[in-house]
Amino acid sequence: MIGTIFNVGMILIGSFVGSYFKKGIKPEYNEILTQALGLVAMMVGINAVIQHMPKSHYPVLFIVSLAVGGLLGEWLDLEGHFNHLVDKFSKPNPNGDSNLAEGLATGILLYCIGSLSILGPIQAALNKDYTFLFTNGMLDGITSIVLASTFGIGMALAAVAVLCWQGSIYLIAMLLQNSINNNMITELTIVGGILILASGLGLLNIKKIKVLNLLPSLLVPIIVIAVMQLF
Repeated sequence: MIGTIFNVGMILIGSFVGSYFKKGIKPEYNEILTQALGLVAMMVGINAVIQHMPKSHYPVLFIVSLAVGGLLGEWLDLEGHFNHLVDKFSKPNPNGDSNLAEGLATGILLYCIGSLSILGPIQAALNKDYTFLFTNGMLDGITSIVLASTFGIGMALAAVAVLCWQGSIYLIAMLLQNSINNNMITELTIVGGILILASGLGLLNIKKIKVLNLLPSLLVPIIVIAVMQLF
């Protein structure tokens, strides 16, 4: 739970810092921070793939996972639904004031829906590896500064949702750890690393990739290896 606590702590700190800058963060500062975090996300993703690819016993599984998961995500239009929800809650109220409920809904979506937020607690539970959660915490910390500068200190309440979300994933992974072998973790990490790399490319405006539509790819290695264990 160390990584999740760090993640929650960064959101709280970011919310307090952001609420101090009530007039908003200057665009140039926000841009350079986003670029820095984009580089970090790319390196974390590349490192995860390089470290685990030599250990893979199914060298083409990540290709199948991305293809099948991407098609499923595109069919479900996860990215479209996510953007619709964010747009819906991000609209200013008729008086032109910032609405905390809108900010919280947007923040919770941004904090909880992502490969780092999902894969991080799993890695922490199974391998005591907090790299993904620490990286996610830094990303969420910057995001919370920007959101709190608009919606106020109340954005800190989103930390509760993140604690419940990541805590639940962590506990489920701990309960199922006897059913999860090293091969499953290796393949899951390779796919997750690629998705994190894709997120970094998007943050740097190099290539906009529908990462949310690729999230179902994380399920494919789990299902395939679990089925193979039955035979």
